[in-house]
Amino acid sequence: TDAEVNTRKKTFAEVQTERSEQAERTVLIKCPPKLNEKKLLQYLSSHGNIKSHFFFENRGIHALIEFSEKTSIASLQDAIGIPSAAQRHVVPFKSRLFTFTLKNPVSQAAEETPVHLSPQSHIPVKELTEKLCHADSISSQMYILLNEYQLTEENIKLRFLACSLVRDFTRAYFPDSTVKPFGSSVNTFGKLGCDVDMFLDFHDTQKHATKMKKGPFEMEYQMKRLPSERLATQKILSVIGDCLDNFGPGCVNVQKILNARCPLVKFSHQPTGFQCDLSVSNSIAIRSSELLYIYGCLDSRVRALVFSVRCWARVHGLTNSVPGTWITNFSLTMMVMFFLQKRSPPIIPTLDQLKELADEKDKHVIGGYDCSFVSDLSKIKPTKNTETLDVLLGDFFEYFGNFDFRKNSINLRKGKEVNKPESTPLYIWNPFEQDLNISKNVNQPQLEKFVAMARESAWILQKEDKTQQMSNKEPWGLAALLVPFGKSNPSKMKNRMKGLGSETIRSLLDSLRLTNANSLQKAVGK
Repeated sequence: TDAEVNTRKKTFAEVQTERSEQAERTVLIKCPPKLNEKKLLQYLSSHGNIKSHFFFENRGIHALIEFSEKTSIASLQDAIGIPSAAQRHVVPFKSRLFTFTLKNPVSQAAEETPVHLSPQSHIPVKELTEKLCHADSISSQMYILLNEYQLTEENIKLRFLACSLVRDFTRAYFPDSTVKPFGSSVNTFGKLGCDVDMFLDFHDTQKHATKMKKGPFEMEYQMKRLPSERLATQKILSVIGDCLDNFGPGCVNVQKILNARCPLVKFSHQPTGFQCDLSVSNSIAIRSSELLYIYGCLDSRVRALVFSVRCWARVHGLTNSVPGTWITNFSLTMMVMFFLQKRSPPIIPTLDQLKELADEKDKHVIGGYDCSFVSDLSKIKPTKNTETLDVLLGDFFEYFGNFDFRKNSINLRKGKEVNKPESTPLYIWNPFEQDLNISKNVNQPQLEKFVAMARESAWILQKEDKTQQMSNKEPWGLAALLVPFGKSNPSKMKNRMKGLGSETIRSLLDSLRLTNANSLQKAVGK
């Protein structure tokens, strides 16, 4: 995996630009059921050289085709017809989504060849646990989990294509707008199946600034003025949302959530199978994506630990896909980063250290907040820390199982525990908006449940005798942490819960008696 990290030493911006450019040369084809791959590619090649392609299953077989030249798409589009409007009329928007069917299916069906399908979702936890039991160390278990869950090259291409297809709509109104993914799709911590967060951006400001200096006039566009930026955002998203709803092929369940703190449009994009959230450019969110990208690229242990901890949290119902008082994946990821900054020697640098390495082009001040940090990975010295993931996983649970949450907060800028600025159960400083707590949604029972589970997990890893476990066919190591606890003997847990509120313990033990997190939710929902 270290070799894989080294090939990835491009800056975040370079990767984004390259992928967006790739997506503009790409089309998506719904294929006929009896498919001959060679024939399909042969036909498509008559419109231009194909740079890459893959097939995937999503209510039928689809092919993602990346051409070498953008002009090939226009050539292909010239050959493509409009669906006949026998039963229903169509909205004649010509996108880069096509359906191919065979002209004479009977004769061609005989030539069907099996195609390799790229998986777009990860295996269920039960299947994963079985795989993990065959590994030879906790460290290998964690890399197996990472490999099963992380986004594949193909899945990332599909994410950028989804953004590029939305951009085709926004360009009808705003010709130089771009739609780019942010968050888990690009920060190296996304797992297969996660939503696509995308934002709409209107300015390539750099290009413009230089051109405007020439000539004797101050020149500007006449534009509609509105009382606030928020109102402009709401109006733009409202129209784009209607557009996707009314004209967007495969855009279903469009919801406009314009009164949220960050207004957005949610929709399902059926052709790619993604759930998408579209908002208007949020520079700070993009800086957070890049910061995590840097941490994820610096050392292969970083992503392995984050993926394992997040899978563990999900299994035990500590995180949830619906918003609430649970710890979010983002908070959990930040806790892992903080833990890695605190190792001796540190595995990743603090944000202040990354800021010291920043040069002029890395300077970013957004809304009064300094969001500068180095973008060139080669300027960051590799860590001298050689701890194994076996050690790190156990120590992570040990560290947070005994963390003084009452007194201390988690600050990634300094990589230090700092006194809490306000009394809320869990305080994690927003790395950029320094007056915000990214975990202010978390309540005391949820935090105590996290602490209890962390203690239990540290204890399971410590008491384990690996040789005995592996021969016994019992789940061991990471696998032992991915089955719901307390099935065997809940009373054993009691003595490890000293210092937790008694109601929390009672509800915890009750919840452990339920077989898994799902039945726990049903019980809580009643």
